[in-house]
Amino acid sequence: MEKKFSRYAWTALCFNLAVIAWGALVRASGSGEGCGDHWPLCNGAMVPRAAAIATIIEFTHRATTALALISVIGLVVWAFRAFPPGKVRKAAAASLLLILSEALLGAGLALFRYTGENVSAGRAVYLSAHLINTLLLLGALALAAWWGAGHRAMRVDAKSAGALAAALAIAVTGAITALSDTLFPATSLQAGIAADFSSAAPWLVRLRIWHPLVAAAAGAYIAVLALSARRPCSRAVAILVALQWAAGVVNLELLAPVWMQLVHLVLADLLWIALVIFSCSPALQPAAAQPAEVRQVVL
Repeated sequence: MEKKFSRYAWTALCFNLAVIAWGALVRASGSGEGCGDHWPLCNGAMVPRAAAIATIIEFTHRATTALALISVIGLVVWAFRAFPPGKVRKAAAASLLLILSEALLGAGLALFRYTGENVSAGRAVYLSAHLINTLLLLGALALAAWWGAGHRAMRVDAKSAGALAAALAIAVTGAITALSDTLFPATSLQAGIAADFSSAAPWLVRLRIWHPLVAAAAGAYIAVLALSARRPCSRAVAILVALQWAAGVVNLELLAPVWMQLVHLVLADLLWIALVIFSCSPALQPAAAQPAEVRQVVL
């Protein structure tokens, strides 16, 4: 039963990850206004007809979000039927609350018109809150799958809490940078760097410089912590930090194409999932010592 539940939970997590990546495509492709300022309807209709590509992208995201909600409801029902009160039920219940708030935050993007060419500070703050909720949702689903497989749990210690906060800082600055890249695309790497330091550049552009600095410092802290502790996902965390650094460099060199933004986001989500499991798991037990070999010495 535990294996089947855990397999279902990982499947729900992967599906939600795909929905999140598609949501990033909505932003990166400028399709956020595809359904206008209507919600839950799309341009006033339940199913839009003769839709433009932006409408198809946005409507697909809304439809898959509904399926993601159904998958999480199924997870909660299964968890409460198969497990006693405790960590698995709590993780499953948290995932349901978070996906409901995720849907409401997504609706707010359309209703508050935080889409298209909107460059307000409110949009940046709202997107940051949306991203944090998204990461918490992925973390809850990951823990439901991990604990549902029978793994032990541990309270998050101070160092791990610092690593989680550092990961959130990387994600938030990355989201603001991605928004800036979408609204104010650079024509060349040199022009983009010059704009980052120009007082005449839009405020979103001037904030871009913080992401690589935060990613370098916070990523180093996370990697060192992971490599110094013998816990589940230690190596995965360190490897994903390195991959994120590499993806960031490629993203910068290629001037943040849509496909690379999606790769960068998925890697960030995978890093967060691995870090959550790492932070909530006790140290691995050392392998049992092998008996010393007895040697006979012939004098």
